[in-house]
Amino acid sequence: GTETFDGRERRYVDYPISDLLHMMGKASRQAIDSSGRCVILCHTPKKEHLKKLLYDPLPVESHLDHYLHDHLNSEIVTKTIGSMQDAVDYITWTFLYRRLSKNPNYYGLQGTSNVHLSEHLSEMVETILADLEESKCCQMDDEGDVSPLNLGMIAAYYYVQYTTIELIASSVTAKTKTRGVMEILSAASEFASLPIRYGEEKALRILARKAKYPIPNSAQFHDSNTKALVLLQTHFTRASISTDMRNDQQRILGESINLIQAIVDVISSNGWLKPALAAMELSQMVVQGLWSKDNALKQIPHFSQDIIDRCEAYGGEEPIESVFDILSLDDDVRNDLLRLPDDKMADVAVFCNSYPNIDVSFNVVDPEDVAAGDPVEVRVKLERDIDDEDMDDEELSQLGVVSAPLYPKEKKEGWWVVIGDTTTNTLYSLKRVSLQQTQNVKLEFMAPEEAGDYSLTLFCMSDSYLGCDQEYEIPLSVAVADSDSDTNDDESDDE
Repeated sequence: GTETFDGRERRYVDYPISDLLHMMGKASRQAIDSSGRCVILCHTPKKEHLKKLLYDPLPVESHLDHYLHDHLNSEIVTKTIGSMQDAVDYITWTFLYRRLSKNPNYYGLQGTSNVHLSEHLSEMVETILADLEESKCCQMDDEGDVSPLNLGMIAAYYYVQYTTIELIASSVTAKTKTRGVMEILSAASEFASLPIRYGEEKALRILARKAKYPIPNSAQFHDSNTKALVLLQTHFTRASISTDMRNDQQRILGESINLIQAIVDVISSNGWLKPALAAMELSQMVVQGLWSKDNALKQIPHFSQDIIDRCEAYGGEEPIESVFDILSLDDDVRNDLLRLPDDKMADVAVFCNSYPNIDVSFNVVDPEDVAAGDPVEVRVKLERDIDDEDMDDEELSQLGVVSAPLYPKEKKEGWWVVIGDTTTNTLYSLKRVSLQQTQNVKLEFMAPEEAGDYSLTLFCMSDSYLGCDQEYEIPLSVAVADSDSDTNDDESDDE
């Protein structure tokens, strides 16, 4: 018929008329068939209603009012909108404004006069800006002037819904771990439109029983965000699921990287180190389809548990623990351990050659002159260890393209360069960079307020691969600030 099951409402609902028209359009092949026939099987009482909708022109209405929060937030960030009046003027240039007077009942207007239109727009803008202000995406003064806040800038930069950024900011804490970040990610508003098909509730319950982390007791399996959480965990365990669920899972994975980058930025704004590192590990898990505690060899294509067991039992001079160890093996030894046909060995070679081997060097600028509360500058250089003389232009252009068979999109490597103090869980500075061959990064932060010797850590974290992260110790001696020493000198003079 013309109905489909909606798992969120637990009932059958009518197809949107636009979907029916789309399906009817498939009845003939363009430039091949001269005519086509479409048969609609429906409930008798709906026949006349459907005939009218299908034969008469379908009115095109604006849905901008449902998504206006995020549009206005982006315009506030770019300074296109700086006041309530600017926001009203912005809307007058849209298709929504043209349709308000043409179909007032559809948009909830009381009338079509200029007064009614003006009141409706003012009330709409006022409500939206109040919502954005409550979610700490912008701030508004008594005169109606609007300015962006940090959360609004993050939401606009990553195209994240304002409700999602509000959820992230209110949910993440200094003690959040990988599981917590995963639950925050799955609760994003971007996943609220995932369909729940007939029978999927039962399938999700079965998958949830096998999940590594139990689903919260408050979770409802007809809820799209619960489905996102279950499908994320099945991705990490590489469990088999239905074709429809696989398509939903790929949609979740495709949107997750952007959301995780927004989560990292929100965490870094609060100056928390360990939750930021946990979110970065989650990014690696999403791209490679593994848990962070799994053997790093498992991300290599066709590496089964039997192959990994043989690698762990290998009695050579050096144990096989990473992708680099696989590359360093003699061909005969490697073939004996892997026992794969030539086509699969070619996939292994592609992955291993794509796996990043990065040299990291750094130096603190004027380390002897660092005083409490002074700005500190650390210069970091990332360099890919490759033999570029043997590579042609095409191979050089492919540097940094991630080999990830389980990730649905093509992806370029990204690297987070982080300086923090693991003992106090403090994040001092963070930058995310892309890397082809060489990248220079300048990190700046304020020295601790108390003088003394500190042992900071430099992290170089991949957003795509497990097992290639690096960390280095940065010793930092912080002297007493000049103002303190001047005060002490004055006191001694008085005595």
